[in-house]
Amino acid sequence: MLTLDPKELEIPVLHGHLLGAIGPRPIAFASTIDENDVPNLAPFSFFNVFSANPPIMVFSPARSGRTGATKDTYENVKKVPEVVINVVTYDIVHQMSLASSPYESGVDEFIKAGFTKLESDTIKPFRVAESPVQFECKVIEVKELGNGGGAGNLIICEVTRIHIDEKVMGDNGKIDQQKIDLVARMGGNWYCRADKNSMFEITKPIVTKGIGFDQIPQDILSSSILTGNDLGQLAGIEELPNETDVNDYKLVELADLFVSLEDEQAALEIALHKKAKELLNEDKLEEAWKTLLSFNN
Repeated sequence: MLTLDPKELEIPVLHGHLLGAIGPRPIAFASTIDENDVPNLAPFSFFNVFSANPPIMVFSPARSGRTGATKDTYENVKKVPEVVINVVTYDIVHQMSLASSPYESGVDEFIKAGFTKLESDTIKPFRVAESPVQFECKVIEVKELGNGGGAGNLIICEVTRIHIDEKVMGDNGKIDQQKIDLVARMGGNWYCRADKNSMFEITKPIVTKGIGFDQIPQDILSSSILTGNDLGQLAGIEELPNETDVNDYKLVELADLFVSLEDEQAALEIALHKKAKELLNEDKLEEAWKTLLSFNN
């Protein structure tokens, strides 16, 4: 394990470790305007949503690590405390990257990166027409974290209007995570695409309580087949299957395994753990438990 003291690292090195480890990071494609109504558009991956009531988003246009200079976005919101946060999808990621170029102040990144301006309803900065979700925001606070290179500036925003393209909506009235095709920032030049091949679902234990690791039998905890993730799934069940259900499952679904490995108990246990792992990969939690518990039944 490499152990580092941030105070002993050069800022570019520290910055690289932070960005390499903390990701994927959502991207705030921030549209602002200066006191002369000159638009600015720039992406920031130090960003997230922090409250729904009121709806609050925070992003940070950090000072340049090389020069300590501030971003136009930061200067703009100090003068005109308004911003549109546009989400970034795979379809516009290269245009978004182009908009991050170090253009001189006064250059319109909408034009440079080929984006279409849309007027906002509640604020002055323009929305990005090509982005499927746009948040009009009032800036309620700017918190400077330092004056040196790499120092962040937290732009705390309250959402005043949300615009959503119907094309990314699902039949349930929510944004469909497969349709929206979001991208996120990783370390270096890397990005991450949140498509159907990279996404997976885990039911959140909002009102349910799993049995926990401490209730998993030791022979399962010490499995050479099951990973920590597998055990985490197993620990999420609210109640273990009863003995009758386990025996019924054993006789119907696992009979071939027990017959073929009747005289090889070690091999049988491994086979059952492999079977349980396959079931967990298919989100068949109860069947996985029945498989594991069948060994000692």
